[in-house]
Amino acid sequence: MSVPSMTLFHNPASPFVRKVRVLLAETGQQDRVALQGCMPTPVQPDAQLVHDNPVGKIPALRLADGTVLHDSRVILDYLDYQHVGNPLIPRDGSARWRRLTLASMADGMMDAAVLVRYETALRPPEKHWDQWLEEQRNKIRRTLVELESDAIAELASHFDIASISVACALGYLDFRHPDLQWRDANPKLAAWCAEVSQRPSMLQTQPPV
Repeated sequence: MSVPSMTLFHNPASPFVRKVRVLLAETGQQDRVALQGCMPTPVQPDAQLVHDNPVGKIPALRLADGTVLHDSRVILDYLDYQHVGNPLIPRDGSARWRRLTLASMADGMMDAAVLVRYETALRPPEKHWDQWLEEQRNKIRRTLVELESDAIAELASHFDIASISVACALGYLDFRHPDLQWRDANPKLAAWCAEVSQRPSMLQTQPPV
């Protein structure tokens, strides 16, 4: 077992962190990265995290030379160049833009779901902005419809940046927003998710109960 040369600032409940951890597992790089827990919120940043990452978001990856990368998309792109197997982010051509677009759709679902979580968990009920909350949920619903109707075959073809991102987004909906009952209206997506959720990389990175 090698000594970790990088440090990942993480919270196991974060879907953005989970994407990075799944890619590490899929590419056999887990032993290169030490995990350092932190739990920043919009009103309570983590002091060590913001020292090299002024936005204060996770995940953040500190490299061996002290450089800190942040934003999950940047970290995933960096790590995908650090292994010898087939790239999980296509290097060029139309496949690159399509897979990144699907991943971006998944990120949009995560963004909306995390915002709903913050609004409902951190603000008192009398201050909830119901119309805003519903539109965040509608973003999720619209994206699910698009994936269900136009992306199942693509997601099933490769477990890469697109599939990892969508799987982690769906896992976060199950974790934080079971009330959305997304499977009811999206049976093909539900079947695909049930299959990929059994991959070792997904089982190893499940959010805490």
